[in-house]
Amino acid sequence: MGYNLTIDQGNSSAKVAVWHDETMIYDSVKRDLSASDIAEITSLYPINAAIYCSVAQNGDAILAELQNRCGKVYELTSTLPTPITIDYRTPQSLGRDRIAAAVGAWTMCRGKWTLVVDLGTAITYDVVSPDGRFIGGNIAPGVEMRLEALHRHTARLPRVKTTGDCPLWGYDTETALRSGAINGIIGELHHYRDSLSNDTIVVLTGGSAEIIASRLDFPTKLERHLVTKGLNSILIYNENK
Repeated sequence: MGYNLTIDQGNSSAKVAVWHDETMIYDSVKRDLSASDIAEITSLYPINAAIYCSVAQNGDAILAELQNRCGKVYELTSTLPTPITIDYRTPQSLGRDRIAAAVGAWTMCRGKWTLVVDLGTAITYDVVSPDGRFIGGNIAPGVEMRLEALHRHTARLPRVKTTGDCPLWGYDTETALRSGAINGIIGELHHYRDSLSNDTIVVLTGGSAEIIASRLDFPTKLERHLVTKGLNSILIYNENK
């Protein structure tokens, strides 16, 4: 039995997953992904095909190790075919993780307008049409970035945590900062959702997804593995071409 391997290399860690068809059977987060990590994973699972997605500049060593140990290796770039059509004017500048997340959301929500929200260090709001076209999207500061910016760029505002009381209106400086950051994002989400079709599906992922989802008054799909799910869909799509 052969498996698929997906690697989502971020700035500070890599999310690694092994799939049997569309079922994830292993996942791990590696702080410093190395060739020895690839060797260990591929010794446990016979990998038919792998896909590598990186926002970092240098992934040559990882790609070389994958090519040595896997049957077929794909790197997600703007030129790799995907199940959706990219209508972005500058596809080469579109974040690869955004492409993968959009594909992951589309596989979950075919036939519906989909708002894909990745709530990480930065927040990306991306729109996929019912027929699988990536329409475009926006980028905004995440919760932590908003709170850090308020602290760094003012003389007296403290750095507060994202966890804690978050009323509609802050009753002291701490809650005013936290509520301003979190409720501001909730307002953005409402605005973008309201601009789309009434039956638009909102898919959330990223480190702050649960914090935001718990405060929304409309249903969402929360998918922690959205990018890796999308990477596996792209890999399968190319394997079946």
